[in-house]
Amino acid sequence: QGCVDHPIVLTEAVCNPLYSRQMMSELLFECYQVPKVSYGVDSLYSFYHNRRQNWPCSGLVISSGYQCTHILPVLEGRLDAKNCKRINLGGCQAAVYLQRLLQLKYPGHFAAITLSRMEEILHEHSYIAEDYIEELQKWRSPEYYENNMHKMQLPFSNKLLGSTLTSEEKQERRQQQLRRLQELNARRREEKLQLDQERLDRLLYVQELLEDGQMDQFHKALVELNMDSAEELQSYINKLSVSVEQTKQKILQAEVNIEVDVVDSKPQTPDLDPLGSEQSLEDVESINEFEPLFAEEQPEVEKPVAAVQPVFNLAEYHQLFLGTERIRAPEIVFQPSLIGEDQAGIAETMQYVLERYPKEQQAILVQNVFLTGGNTMYPGLKVRVQKELLEMRPFQSSFQVHLASNPVLDAWYGARDWAVEYMNREEGWITRKDYEEKGGEYLKEHCASNVYVPIRLPKQAPRATEALASSRALASNAGNPCDQA
Repeated sequence: QGCVDHPIVLTEAVCNPLYSRQMMSELLFECYQVPKVSYGVDSLYSFYHNRRQNWPCSGLVISSGYQCTHILPVLEGRLDAKNCKRINLGGCQAAVYLQRLLQLKYPGHFAAITLSRMEEILHEHSYIAEDYIEELQKWRSPEYYENNMHKMQLPFSNKLLGSTLTSEEKQERRQQQLRRLQELNARRREEKLQLDQERLDRLLYVQELLEDGQMDQFHKALVELNMDSAEELQSYINKLSVSVEQTKQKILQAEVNIEVDVVDSKPQTPDLDPLGSEQSLEDVESINEFEPLFAEEQPEVEKPVAAVQPVFNLAEYHQLFLGTERIRAPEIVFQPSLIGEDQAGIAETMQYVLERYPKEQQAILVQNVFLTGGNTMYPGLKVRVQKELLEMRPFQSSFQVHLASNPVLDAWYGARDWAVEYMNREEGWITRKDYEEKGGEYLKEHCASNVYVPIRLPKQAPRATEALASSRALASNAGNPCDQA
């Protein structure tokens, strides 16, 4: 129990350090008792799965994943590990860059622009431009922008639409809240009054025991009440009596206020003639006498203007407009300087790898440029790589660019195909005997594996030879006093 009784095919990184493989082999063989294991590179498994009859065994594999991008030359079916190159850019950096762009563009939706939404936008709305500068010039046209701009709706709630409520509805809500608050306070006062009244009745009963002369029962009741004397009992009775009366007054006052609110719900118009109608007529006549003096200062009656309220669509406010961001985010694998990375892009790295070979091998490699990995699924990537190869290759030279049938799952399919084909062979499998004899870092190479570079330790001289050499040195020093000095 607790063991894995079948072989395991495991992927590892390109040029994986020996220490990492040693730790994994130790875990598999020592802990899980695996009979045998095989290590391979995921992009080479994908290359193996997509190999066709007319495809050459050599090629240039471009593998772009979530964290990094690799350029892997394959010669005669085996990886040339000395000339592999890695770019530390992939889908993760593109998603972070797109998130930063949209958060700067829409600061009101900072929290809603999450990394998972940015990955969704990259998968569904982004593409690789064949010519980045020329594509940006197209986006400057308003017509092109309207035709190619994508909208993404962020989630929003209709509860935020508070502006649709009328003033009467808002007043009604306030009155309802006030009514609930008054009912809650009234309930609390009644509960407090009931508790205080019960305690007061208990104290009055103890006081009646004192008045009736029942001293034994009176002293027991004092002990139960945690009191020392009759004076302390009387002070507590006085305090509770005052508290009960105050609570009753508050309850009565609250009931009166509620009745007044119900009866006087509408404010009455104030009386404008408090001093009588005759005096008011005299005042009006006196005002009419002074009216010509103030004629210049009287403002003209303005015509009523209909209030124009702007219509605000909250749903439209929660929309993201994707324009040039559709091409800017995935472009970082070709131009890492867009995000401040001091690295070479795919085109420059591919040219650097090809220039490390003679022209004959370069022509063989470019006949099968293979694209794999989840970050190669952008529309237009294959055309862009063909354009970059056309610019860097000699005039009228030929090349072929192929895209994996399923860039995400072909690595698994390739490992499955290899395991089925080589199940009963010894090639590529590390057995437990190999592990115990040659160490955990040992690797058997196959068509989709790394290249095994054993650890080379400096040879140490035997201990007998070292002892003989040291004794000879001591004897020579003893015979020569100058050497001793």
